Amino acid sequence: MPVFIYMLNEKEQLFVDYWEANREKEGKIRYQILRGLPVGMLFTIPIFIILFTARYWYKRADMVANTEFSLLLMIIIGLMITVFVAIVHQRHKWDMKNQQYKELKAKSKK
Repeated sequence: MPVFIYMLNEKEQLFVDYWEANREKEGKIRYQILRGLPVGMLFTIPIFIILFTARYWYKRADMVANTEFSLLLMIIIGLMITVFVAIVHQRHKWDMKNQQYKELKAKSKK
């Protein structure tokens, strides 16, 4: 029976070492919010642009905005969208890195 020895290459070993050192830090919710804010803002800024420019190209939106628009509510909703997208994006990245780490650890144990 042939015996195969699987060794990690240098790049894979560097990733395993990095993930062992930073796994807990990147899993914390505060870290995920702070690191994901730019992506969250990429979702929120176009929403605000559409909301604030709609009065120039959609007259009905202007009429509704003049009667029911609350700036405080829009800011709160924008922050909620930003934080939600930031957490989901960073959580997905964390899951992908963790999956890669588990695969590499399993490969090195064979």
